[in-house]
Amino acid sequence: MQPVVTVGLDGSPESLTAARWAADEAEKRKLTLRLLHAWPMLVPEPTRGPAEVDQNYWAKRLVHTAQSELQTRHPGLTVVGSLVAEDAREALLRAASDSEMLVLGSRRLETFSSYFLGDVSLPVVARASRPVVVVRTVPEKEHPPPATANRVVVAVEPRGSSDELLDFAFHTAAARGAPLLAVLGRSVPLHARTPWGVDHDVTEEITRNGQKELGKVLRPWQEKYPGVDVSDSVRLTSPAKAVVEATVDAGLLVVGRRVHQHAHTGPLLSHVAHAALHHGRCPVAVVPHT
Repeated sequence: MQPVVTVGLDGSPESLTAARWAADEAEKRKLTLRLLHAWPMLVPEPTRGPAEVDQNYWAKRLVHTAQSELQTRHPGLTVVGSLVAEDAREALLRAASDSEMLVLGSRRLETFSSYFLGDVSLPVVARASRPVVVVRTVPEKEHPPPATANRVVVAVEPRGSSDELLDFAFHTAAARGAPLLAVLGRSVPLHARTPWGVDHDVTEEITRNGQKELGKVLRPWQEKYPGVDVSDSVRLTSPAKAVVEATVDAGLLVVGRRVHQHAHTGPLLSHVAHAALHHGRCPVAVVPHT
């Protein structure tokens, strides 16, 4: 199957917000948009029967309404609906495997409380084989869009970032025609702290080393994507706090998730990914990598 952008629909306004974001992204990437609604209570389609006794009426209406709106907004975009009679978590994971990305909606800044972002979404983000984008609904009066709202921010990991993470970030920036900001957070060590502040010689050395690391990591990707305007930032704070701060004036934050499985707890999200998902103020893409 040709890769698509898949968005999970659950009937909430938040999932419709995610669908609108996904439609914009699919159009930029020249891909098909798939609207997925998973519900275990769906019944097999009858060969004959009046529409008024269709037990799947509301599920079909949910998808059809979203499809009609998005098709009107994006007349050149191919939008397809998909109704599946299975558990939402498993349906989303299955859909993610053949998608360019999976998109989910989030209700509030502090918690994941919608259907897809309750007990479903975090396991999906932690287990999906492809990038998952979490789109949060933020009232305009709380967070008016800044001039840099189109910018893509990528969280560079202290031990170096993977090809999958950086390729996704650069490809997304190129598709959007947007600038890319690479952020590296470095905590100031205790020995650099003094009663009057911090030892500037130490912090300057940390910053220089961080800039060298960023330059080394980014150089091959700048050569691969010469049209992307790239800048970098070394922030003297924890990696988690650094990326959350960077979301205030960003259009998308890209963070990584290492693909490994703990013997007892299963797939895990890093503290950076958790902080981004719970406190970031823009859509967050979590990219699995080795």
